[in-house]
Amino acid sequence: MRFPVIGICTALERAAWSVWDQQAALLPLSYVEAVQRAGGLAVMLPPDERLVANPAPALDLIDGLMLAGGADIDPSSYEHEAHPETADTVPQRDAFEIALVREAIARDMPVLGICRGMQLINVAGGGTLLQHLPERYGHHEHRRVLGSFDGADHDVLLSEGSVAAEAAGELSHATKSHHHQGVDRLGDGLIVSGVSTLDDLPEAIERPGRSFVLGVQWHPEADPQSTVIDAFVDATRRSLAPAGTRVEKSHVADPGADGAPAPDGSPERV
Repeated sequence: MRFPVIGICTALERAAWSVWDQQAALLPLSYVEAVQRAGGLAVMLPPDERLVANPAPALDLIDGLMLAGGADIDPSSYEHEAHPETADTVPQRDAFEIALVREAIARDMPVLGICRGMQLINVAGGGTLLQHLPERYGHHEHRRVLGSFDGADHDVLLSEGSVAAEAAGELSHATKSHHHQGVDRLGDGLIVSGVSTLDDLPEAIERPGRSFVLGVQWHPEADPQSTVIDAFVDATRRSLAPAGTRVEKSHVADPGADGAPAPDGSPERV
């Protein structure tokens, strides 16, 4: 079986490398390496305004869609005014990714949203965001150090039987967090499948009735022990397999009733 092709949406940012300092479509290498470790082929998807009306040419090239972290989503995407703490928005990226995720879900293509990507899934479904969590919750524990995951760990509680719990391999999951926004009103068709132990903020959302549509507010690509991206690539691999064939999992473990990973890692039948 060929490698599952994973399209990862990129940021548009000013960047410096070698002798250059200019606008760039960029992506932290940790996303690419996590997909490669899971057995996928990573392809970068920069914003393209031509595809907002019809994202099919991009989606036809990939098998799974990953929405990476990055800049705050423009509040006009969910018909709100900007909060003073909402900064560095990139509306062209928002429009491109909203179009991609809506069409990917309609196709039942596996989708994983990470941090901003989880929020984007919610906005694409008609949901809204809390634009500055400290204003609601009175603390900065979701983004303790700007630009670093140092000291950023906290636990989330995942719903038994959810896609999130199966992907994480446990019901109580340690995460690496770096965000100041979060889900407010939930988008159509979505459910909350994980909450922070800090304050019950939604930290995982998913779309029942689809093979794999999951948003996580944390950063599994920054955690070598995480199995979330492996589970996403596995789901993409299964979507490519003829019905009735056996597909070997990567090292993703299934959560037991007590949240402990199953030890066998046995292959899954599709």
